[in-house]
Amino acid sequence: MNIEIETKVKVESLDEIAVRLSDVGGQLECELSQVDTYFDDTEGTLFVSDCGLRLRQQIIGESEKVILTHKGPRQEARFKSRQEIETEVSDFEVAAQLLTALGYEKTLVFEKRRQVWRLADCEVCLDELPLLGSFVEIEAPGEGQIGDVLEKMELAHLGHINESYAQLMRAKLNELGSGKMEAFFND
Repeated sequence: MNIEIETKVKVESLDEIAVRLSDVGGQLECELSQVDTYFDDTEGTLFVSDCGLRLRQQIIGESEKVILTHKGPRQEARFKSRQEIETEVSDFEVAAQLLTALGYEKTLVFEKRRQVWRLADCEVCLDELPLLGSFVEIEAPGEGQIGDVLEKMELAHLGHINESYAQLMRAKLNELGSGKMEAFFND
């Protein structure tokens, strides 16, 4: 069982954060784009129980990966902590058909641009999402490392966002009232 421990904060400028990361010893690992497709049953059981079922298309250069992920409900902790089960699958369309055959339907689709950095034992992601803006997401083996990285990057004063990107995007799309549950940069 893998437990994901992470936090995210909203920032104005990812360029400024990238400079700070480099200054404190962070190493840029890659730049990528992701399209996250979320599934749920017709009653919204996963969403209501604070769980998620995501099929992700991740593109790094010419290479594409497809990753199927289940996220369990959040656990009581200082930073967001939840069980995460992930596996790579070979074909997005076949995986989507399988999920549909199991009674799930697409409920949300959105794009994300991400820079993945490494700082100490932490993965630091600089994320840009349509409609939502720019965020720094820090994932680490423990809460102490996250706190240390927030301090090093001078971000500890910012409020932690406990909602997932899916929750934030769903709320934003509902606020806009278009009835659409998709968000892409070229919209």
